[in-house]
Amino acid sequence: MAVLEVKNLKKNFGSTDVLRGVSFSLEKGQVLTIIGSSGSGKTTLLRCLNFLETPDAGEILVNGKLLTSKNEDDIRQNRLHFGLVFQNFNLFPQYTVLENVSLAPTLLKTGSAGQIRQQALGLLERVGLSQKANAYPYQLSGGQQQRVAIARALALNPEVLCFDEPTSALDPELTGEVLRVIRGLKDRGNTMIVVTHEMEFAKSVSDVVIYMAEGVIEEIGTPEQVFDNPRSEKLRAFLHGVQEQF
Repeated sequence: MAVLEVKNLKKNFGSTDVLRGVSFSLEKGQVLTIIGSSGSGKTTLLRCLNFLETPDAGEILVNGKLLTSKNEDDIRQNRLHFGLVFQNFNLFPQYTVLENVSLAPTLLKTGSAGQIRQQALGLLERVGLSQKANAYPYQLSGGQQQRVAIARALALNPEVLCFDEPTSALDPELTGEVLRVIRGLKDRGNTMIVVTHEMEFAKSVSDVVIYMAEGVIEEIGTPEQVFDNPRSEKLRAFLHGVQEQF
């Protein structure tokens, strides 16, 4: 059974159709990357999956269970299935690194204070930042802040970990350290959806690649199918444009 099933998801903002019927599924341990030009609907799709936006139509199922958004309690429960790493980190500046990672488990009382602390320290070690546990976000580089954000997203053991352009705010050197962490998560069997503009990374880490254009999935397949044998004229033009930038 698929961990995640998305069926005919639609989202409008006023008269603008941002998602126009998006459907796909994701198996446990798979990495799905989503590529496409700005305005294609990638970020809106992630926000709908994380219930930061309410879809106008369609279904989202996790482990075969239909997630609904009838009230705030439903939405809060639905969000626990997903972890989201934003492009701009969104750490709480008034809290230390350890407190940032511990906050959600503490609020949800997922364990004793000692258990939550040990779990948070373990996650920081996993992303290579155990020595920064007592630092504040302003004392960290952008890459370090993003790694803290990844540890925070993992703290509630989500079924699906989502990344929205996780390296877009970073310079090339810091981009590498974040991408290495994501590769490590793949090696550990985490199920992930990554919206990215890093084509080589997408090609090397993905099990499935989606190319979105104008609110629909224009093409979906393995990295070899999407990058080496694109069928869509739009995808061919997109990949050619990306190559010309470098």
